[in-house]
Amino acid sequence: MALAVRESRVLLTEDRDFGQLVYAYGRSIQGVVFLRYPFSARRKVTQDVVRIVRQFGRKLEGCFVVVQPGRVRVGKPLKD
Repeated sequence: MALAVRESRVLLTEDRDFGQLVYAYGRSIQGVVFLRYPFSARRKVTQDVVRIVRQFGRKLEGCFVVVQPGRVRVGKPLKD
């Protein structure tokens, strides 16, 4: 997380604790993409992330985004 903050990067993670770190503790970060893929769908993660980056681009910045097979939810902005 520190590296993503230093380099102003959107963080890709499968760790659901990042939601708590970002919202509850007010940690400043450029954006979070939380990947929720069951083992049976793991082979699609890379393909889906590339598609989402192409589709949403800079709209991912500043948001908490949840990505599941066949579904993308862009949450409220992380910063005011």
